[in-house]
Amino acid sequence: MRKILTLLIAALGCCAQAQPLAAAPATPPPAAPAAEADSDPAALADAALLQMSEAARKGDQARLSALLPLARGHALEPWAAYWELKARLPTASAEEVDAFLARWSGTYQQDRLRADWLRLLGQRRDWARFAAYEKDWRMRDEPQIHCYSLALAHMNEKQNVSAEVARLWLAQKPDDDACLFAASRLAESGLLPAEVVWRKAGAAVLAGQVKLARAAVSLLHPEAADQVQALHDKPARWLAGKAPAGIKPPELRRALITLALMKLVWADPAAARQYMPQWGRQLEAAERDRVWAAAGRKAALRLLPEAAAYYAQVSQPAALDDETRAWMARAFLRAGRWGQVLRTIDAMPAAQAVSPVWTYWRARALQAQGRSEQARAIYQSVARASGGSYYQKLAAEALGQRLTASPAAPPVAPAESEAARKHPGLNRALIAIALGLRNEGVREWNYSVNLHTPGGMDEGLRHAVAERACQYQVWDRCISDSERLSFADPRLRFPTPHRQQVQAHAQAAGLETAYVYGLIRQESRFVTNARSRVGASGLMQIMPATARWTARRLGLQGFQPDQINELETNLLIGTHYLKLALERFGGALPLAAAAYNAGPARVRQWRAPEADGRGPELEGAIWIENIPFDETRIYVQNVLSNTVDYAAGLTGQPQSLAARLGRVAPPSAEEDAAANAAAPASMP
Repeated sequence: MRKILTLLIAALGCCAQAQPLAAAPATPPPAAPAAEADSDPAALADAALLQMSEAARKGDQARLSALLPLARGHALEPWAAYWELKARLPTASAEEVDAFLARWSGTYQQDRLRADWLRLLGQRRDWARFAAYEKDWRMRDEPQIHCYSLALAHMNEKQNVSAEVARLWLAQKPDDDACLFAASRLAESGLLPAEVVWRKAGAAVLAGQVKLARAAVSLLHPEAADQVQALHDKPARWLAGKAPAGIKPPELRRALITLALMKLVWADPAAARQYMPQWGRQLEAAERDRVWAAAGRKAALRLLPEAAAYYAQVSQPAALDDETRAWMARAFLRAGRWGQVLRTIDAMPAAQAVSPVWTYWRARALQAQGRSEQARAIYQSVARASGGSYYQKLAAEALGQRLTASPAAPPVAPAESEAARKHPGLNRALIAIALGLRNEGVREWNYSVNLHTPGGMDEGLRHAVAERACQYQVWDRCISDSERLSFADPRLRFPTPHRQQVQAHAQAAGLETAYVYGLIRQESRFVTNARSRVGASGLMQIMPATARWTARRLGLQGFQPDQINELETNLLIGTHYLKLALERFGGALPLAAAAYNAGPARVRQWRAPEADGRGPELEGAIWIENIPFDETRIYVQNVLSNTVDYAAGLTGQPQSLAARLGRVAPPSAEEDAAANAAAPASMP
């Protein structure tokens, strides 16, 4: 390990050749033992860095300050200095901040600390200093800081920034000082539309964020804050009481009634049928739309057949927010109402309508209505797009085209390869990853590639950077950077690490190797020691409970959860669990992938969501589009899209995504019994 770090550190100084793929460490190095650290200053510095990372995570300011001298001169000293100052930033002086920014000029750590400092200055309302530091901030990637900047522009220059503030504030899900502050400044000046305030309040009420809902309403009507609390806590009681009749002015009364009705139908969409005949007459059309849309969205998330009927009551879908409108289109897709699918997509603003998902489904809706020439033109535009996305593949198949393996990409130019080799930020990132500081390494890598200069690196250098990541087995960065190229380089975009082991375990489990590779690429991007926020581990991201259950099914004696991170064990358990999921769901690849991500119990419900355990038979693409979890929906799409790419590359034969998606129908009694016998319904 020390040799690899020495070579990378030499590369940071631009005086050593990059090492070949085989030289890169397969697993993160452990902290140096005390005896080794005592005799090796470099190992001592490595150990200090690892200890400082842990101290930063715990917020141990004293420990960070004590360890900082041991990191002096290390290639990752910018990280050590950043952690130490960040921990005491609330009490640091402007002079200390300035000294840090000057010392680490041009680095990720400089701009990261500048962003932390800007956030703190905004919270303190120290606008003079905020303006002085903000102009040099390079990343421009934090909505909070952008909101403070917009508020300052409004206060100092009287700029009309209401549209951008509204966009950022509505997109913010947690309670946020910056965007709320910007909204409050605009509200004081009469520049924040009331419709934006009520949209924000409605979203907060549905999310159970009553504090945020009160704060939003208070921008226009501070006297109504207690009413917001009451209608949020007990909406039916609030509507039945005396409060609504006594509220003035009328527009405030209607807005609060709308919030109460939205809260009711979010808990039970059927409440719309109960309450809207009485209360809907007191509302204006846009307010009624918001209530029906809330009922429709919740019913759509539950995959209830009534969702389309609720959404059909909405008179102006263009006035809804993007997410609600998206679920409106999905509900109509599920119901087979192609005319309303088209109407909903046509009501989307351009930024939403031109996305691949809604461009593709618009073509499908046109085709369903017999407008084949218009549909064909749209399919052609989607299929010509670069990237080989899920929807691009579906559009190509609609034109009768099958996916074939991409041709080899042109080689990286020597000058660009050398520039990537000498890049200090990338080399620091590689050193951090080799040392075990993967999170820090990835952050610095992404900054160097995408944010250090406006628009990120040019395509030639990005290609060289992706290749360098693959050379060092940093597969996730290799894939991520190659995906942003305008051309396909299959060896970088769809690498096949551990090919012998993956093929052997896939075959032993009776799985298509391409399907296993497609899933691994989505799960971990081949980071063997990956660990998710919920505790899934290893190449195939297996949860401990799943590992224990599958190990028992396989008859593994003496299995311990920490074995999940061993390559062979991870592949053994992961492939067999995936096979059991396939058996449980009749060999349907989309359902097995969804079960792998969200659990079989949820997928059983999504497959047959109605009270009698039935539901419509759907083509696989429509079933996937209606998966209620955004993460799982995108996951399944990517796994199946990856599978087709890997199959084309591994077999050299044309492939079909549509064939793998198939159709999804509720199980028959016989199928359910057979599946339960093969893989119990209690599988985790």
